[in-house]
Amino acid sequence: MSTPAKWDAVIGLEVHVQLRTQTKMFCGCANQYGDAPNTHVCPVCLGLPGSLPVPNEEAIRKTILTGLMLGCTIAPVARFDRKNYFYPDMPKNYQISQYDDPLCAGGNVPLDPFLFPKELQETEEAKAGRQIRLTRIHLEEDVAKSFHFEDRSGIDFNRAGTPLMEIVSEADLRTPGEAFSFLGSLRQILLAGNVSDADMEKGQMRCDVNVSVRPVGQKEYGTKVELKNLNSTSGVRRALTYEIARQIAVCEKGEAIAHETRRWDDEAGATFTMRTKEKAHDYRYFPDPDLLPVRTNQGLLESARSLLPELPSALQARLMGNFGVTPYQASVLGADRILCGYFEKAAAVAKNKAAVANWILNDFLSTQPDPTTTPIRPEFFGELADLVAEGGINSAQAKKVFAELMANTASPREIVQKLGLAQISDVSALGVYCDEAIAANPRSVEDYRAGKTNAINALKGFVMKKSQGKANPVQVDEILKAKLSA
Repeated sequence: MSTPAKWDAVIGLEVHVQLRTQTKMFCGCANQYGDAPNTHVCPVCLGLPGSLPVPNEEAIRKTILTGLMLGCTIAPVARFDRKNYFYPDMPKNYQISQYDDPLCAGGNVPLDPFLFPKELQETEEAKAGRQIRLTRIHLEEDVAKSFHFEDRSGIDFNRAGTPLMEIVSEADLRTPGEAFSFLGSLRQILLAGNVSDADMEKGQMRCDVNVSVRPVGQKEYGTKVELKNLNSTSGVRRALTYEIARQIAVCEKGEAIAHETRRWDDEAGATFTMRTKEKAHDYRYFPDPDLLPVRTNQGLLESARSLLPELPSALQARLMGNFGVTPYQASVLGADRILCGYFEKAAAVAKNKAAVANWILNDFLSTQPDPTTTPIRPEFFGELADLVAEGGINSAQAKKVFAELMANTASPREIVQKLGLAQISDVSALGVYCDEAIAANPRSVEDYRAGKTNAINALKGFVMKKSQGKANPVQVDEILKAKLSA
């Protein structure tokens, strides 16, 4: 959904991403999701007096890797700071973060047209191919997780100290659809680099949104509102759609937008005030005296570069160039590296490589979406696609072969032979069937010769029934047309 013509929306995102590491950011506790509360804690992540943090080198490397994937400038020296504020989930009453000297600066995230909401994928907005600039990526520690019950609250410190990247965009986004695509594109890149599982439902990727509106043509930004409690890409889109409309309605009444933080209530489909921001919050940042600066020397940079994956955009271009798949198919395959690997094995042995993509993305995914557990060997899809292309079986027979593939380990050619599904392509045999069809359907013959070309379908149906579905439909069409024109 785009904004009304008189108004522009201005949107910036702050995306928090938990890194996939074995241990926490500044201690040796396991970085493990879903275990019993408060079982992965120690004096460091509990903020007990006298405990000293030690930086996790793997977390630093994965942050640098993320910066390289997103085209950021990697700082030669980065520093950790203390961000001071009080909240129950903050055991030290400060968070170790980065302020003046983050690990990564600049960079961008491309907007993939096929990662827009489905109904927007053919719009100019989606096809524009915009790159959204990043301000910075900094590394910090996550806070604990709060649980609220009927008459009390509880804190699980398992999450406290988890390595957390904050990826901050410039205010370049203009629509909820662009924000949706941004998060989808960013998630694909993070998964490709194996830096995070980026599962929003598990809180491994969380997003805060800053949004304002301004009259079209105005350079100055409007009053910014921050949105919290967004736990899905669809939720971000819905929240922005509501909030932009709300702000426009306020402005059109001649009222002022309050500078505030609002929470999104997905059930209510609305945002609600959490707190106002009459004054800028002073976090009193200062360099953490317990942590030395991080020097991104050549060894650290090279170790990060050695982990660089094939990025989604490059992978999609290769799939289209080498296998002839459509841009949409390339986008779907590129989003799932395991499925993509399965497809590449299947297409490698096929003559009709593009048809393999159709089989895997349509029939296979609808019945067994996990290629790691399927009994079907990938090369069987190449064989099945080639059987259809060669005229060995028709598309209806291919569906029967596919169903059999799910039930046993035989190859498509073995199944065709076993079930007697081989397609009849012998011209003389097909000619006999066509003669019978013409003799049995004089009305259809008369209609066809009178210009009603669809009447030929009745004749084709007769042939297919007579041949028990084995007749080559392309050849039947050619033979019937030749005989009816004689």
